[in-house]
Amino acid sequence: MSSLRDRLKRIHEKKNSESLEKNPQTCNGSKILQDMGWLPCGFNVLKRVVNKQTPLKKIKNLHNDLSIVIPDLAGREMPAKEDFLFFDLETTGLSGGAGTVAFLAAFGRVISGKLQVTQYFLLDYPGENDFLDLVLKELKTANSVIVTYNGKSFDSQIIKTRCLMNRIKPPQYLHVDLLHPARRLWKSIIMDCSQSSVEEKILGIERIDDIPGSLAPEIWFEFLKTGKTERLIGICDHNILDITGLAGILAVMISIADDIFIIDKYEYDLERLARSVYVYAYRQMLAGNYKKPLELVNKALAAIPQDTLIYEKLTRRKLRLERRINIK
Repeated sequence: MSSLRDRLKRIHEKKNSESLEKNPQTCNGSKILQDMGWLPCGFNVLKRVVNKQTPLKKIKNLHNDLSIVIPDLAGREMPAKEDFLFFDLETTGLSGGAGTVAFLAAFGRVISGKLQVTQYFLLDYPGENDFLDLVLKELKTANSVIVTYNGKSFDSQIIKTRCLMNRIKPPQYLHVDLLHPARRLWKSIIMDCSQSSVEEKILGIERIDDIPGSLAPEIWFEFLKTGKTERLIGICDHNILDITGLAGILAVMISIADDIFIIDKYEYDLERLARSVYVYAYRQMLAGNYKKPLELVNKALAAIPQDTLIYEKLTRRKLRLERRINIK
């Protein structure tokens, strides 16, 4: 048995050393990328680590009201900011499906006050199995809370499909998708709640010379055919901007939760947030908790117009909470 294991290990090592010989275009492209700091980390897979500044550095503890702003965190112990793992993919298609392959994955985590971004790049189709192994290892990190933007509908589905296609068990993880809370907070203000629009119109961050993610499939196929890396480098940088933008959006949501219903630096839709409080208060009532939800209901009532439907609903919820407290 040990001799078989050794033979398989030698075959795998030989496979890695000869991984690029069959495709001279990607071989040349790989050499260029390695000169720029990318390192081999598997069969037809490269890796690089980049450190970025992040507003999360200034945040110490997360307020429990963050679960109202981001309902995906409801019913769980509030994580530390170091537990957030920002995740984004670039793929060969924009609509998912069995033929769509992820060729670039980025993971960002707060380490020593900086956002450390780790990227994995798939040089060619035969390396997909190793690429997926590396991605799954990141996703399965203990205590991690995976943070994406539209990831529940896209990124996680791509990973699940590719795992099934490669006979790998799909991963299970706590997933926070910032698209849905972003729509609740800002859809009535900016209409288009794409990540870049939220960054520009809410955070005041404008991406300069950024290559749109919609060009990612075209650019990767160009790399496979020609080995050209000019535009590919731009997509890799775009992938990093997606991660830093995710961290920035989360930081704004944390700021909102710290002083909920008090608009300071960032404008947001108070009525939609009040609806989230209405749902939160109902769930807390079912769990036998009354004082905290009553406090939040009172804050919401003081912040929103009286001639709205949600104001009437919250008023009724307030009366029920007060009645339960008196009975108790």
